Amino acid sequence: MRWTLKPKPETAKIQHLQEVLQVDEIVATLLLQRGIETFEEAKNFFRPSIEQIHDPFLMKDMDVAVARIDKAIENGENIMVYGDYDVDGTTSVALVSSYLKTIYPQIATYIPDRYEEGYGLSFQGIDYASDNDISLIITLDCGIKAIDKVAYATEKGIDIVICDHHRPGNELPKAVAVLDPKRDDCAYPYDELCGCGVGFKLIQALASKRGKTVTDLFPYLDLVATAIAADIVPLTGENRTLAYFGMKVINKSPRAGIKAIISQLKKKEFTITDVVFVVAPRINAAGRISQGLHAVELLTENNLEVAKQYAASIEKYNSERRTLDQEITKEAFQQIEKLEEQERFTTVVYDENWHKGVIGIVASRLIETYYRPTLVFTKSGDKLAASARSVKGFDVYNALEQCKEHITQFGGHKYAAGLTLKEENYQAFKDAFEEVVKNTIDKNLLTPEILIDKEITLKEITPKFYRILKQFAPFGPQNMSPIFMSTQLKDTGFAKCVGAEKDHLKLCAVQRKSPRINGIGFNLGDKLSKVQDKKTFDAVYSIDENTWEGKTTLQLRLRDIR
Repeated sequence: MRWTLKPKPETAKIQHLQEVLQVDEIVATLLLQRGIETFEEAKNFFRPSIEQIHDPFLMKDMDVAVARIDKAIENGENIMVYGDYDVDGTTSVALVSSYLKTIYPQIATYIPDRYEEGYGLSFQGIDYASDNDISLIITLDCGIKAIDKVAYATEKGIDIVICDHHRPGNELPKAVAVLDPKRDDCAYPYDELCGCGVGFKLIQALASKRGKTVTDLFPYLDLVATAIAADIVPLTGENRTLAYFGMKVINKSPRAGIKAIISQLKKKEFTITDVVFVVAPRINAAGRISQGLHAVELLTENNLEVAKQYAASIEKYNSERRTLDQEITKEAFQQIEKLEEQERFTTVVYDENWHKGVIGIVASRLIETYYRPTLVFTKSGDKLAASARSVKGFDVYNALEQCKEHITQFGGHKYAAGLTLKEENYQAFKDAFEEVVKNTIDKNLLTPEILIDKEITLKEITPKFYRILKQFAPFGPQNMSPIFMSTQLKDTGFAKCVGAEKDHLKLCAVQRKSPRINGIGFNLGDKLSKVQDKKTFDAVYSIDENTWEGKTTLQLRLRDIR
């Protein structure tokens, strides 16, 4: 790993924050690195308030969307809430449909089949709406590029309201309303909302017309926080505020579906990291292995006992997903190892039998090992479908755009995208993608970088310091858990490899005459020799708590050792 120490902010700014906030130099530095320079900005950061949740009508077309939905309700029309099969899509559908059902009964939900229909708004979904006398479709987390699908719906007399957060193309679909903060002509103050976040702005606007405030909608924020965590959007601005209040809902009064998932865990307080690694994969598993609609049923169920039954069946999907993920990753590794060729700047693999539902996870696994922009392909109907994942700092969406002559369809973000192409175009695409990446990537990006906030000493790690660090949460992109470096450490003789595969490192560190502190390094078992026999070492880590036999202590969550 490349260790990169973040530049130290200006001394005068550090001293100013220290004075106005009455904090130490470390905390002032961490705040400045996050763009927080004044007392007011710090207050907003540490104490998010509902005033930081923007007026939804600042979003382009929001007034048109609300007017069309209200007209549908007045006219007794059937409304369909349509979303993608991932966490962002299914939480969005659960959120908007469950809110609409509190004011109007004629609401249908629809999640496309990953294998039959693929990503986004589908012709089959529009046909289903037409067959069931549905005259208005609200799309969530999809639709921004569905120009042909929207035109098809219009021909059938169906209006579309698009709620999306992906980058628009050069042309917008001719929908009744297009809600997307990334529209060039949209002046909404924050453009990093996830799909569920855009859905929340829609229900906020609808509710405000009915005399309700944003506080009345707080019970929906457990869904928004789950989507923010799963979709890896920046934890800044409005996202941070929505996630902050959403995590309070998850910890105090989550909906039955989320409660059914987290009730299996013996934890007093859940963090956004728990949502990423526990809640999100289970919601995702429904759409990966079976039907995304199962996730919507779980998330809209009010009866806890019924929700637990749904959660149990989704747990089975999650177990199946894990098995498939392991098997396919192993096969992908074997395929890569057989390739005897010059150094490549990309990883592109394909097998027609791989399960489409887990190729995105496999792509992420391959990046952990090879650290290259990665595509995992499988057969999907008469075409090939792929999930793309990228390394930090490289925009894979832009790279795909430069190869679009070989692609049938693609969409996504800077670090994650999906695409389909004709089988005969696979090799030409693979060559073009390699060439684009080779010519555009900064070669330093092919070695994983760990960004270090600050070098500190072990004696500065105190319970008071950790209590302040916890207030930096919720953590996520652009507000990651602070990473520290300490040098000249020694193990007290406790170091050993732990875990079923002995691939994790456990140690007890001391620095000169500092108090000793335990450390755990997941997947750092191969570093044992660097710390044995009282060798001196440097470590990069975050700080967290470990509870053992009822006793809670601070520990180093080791990221790397040298």
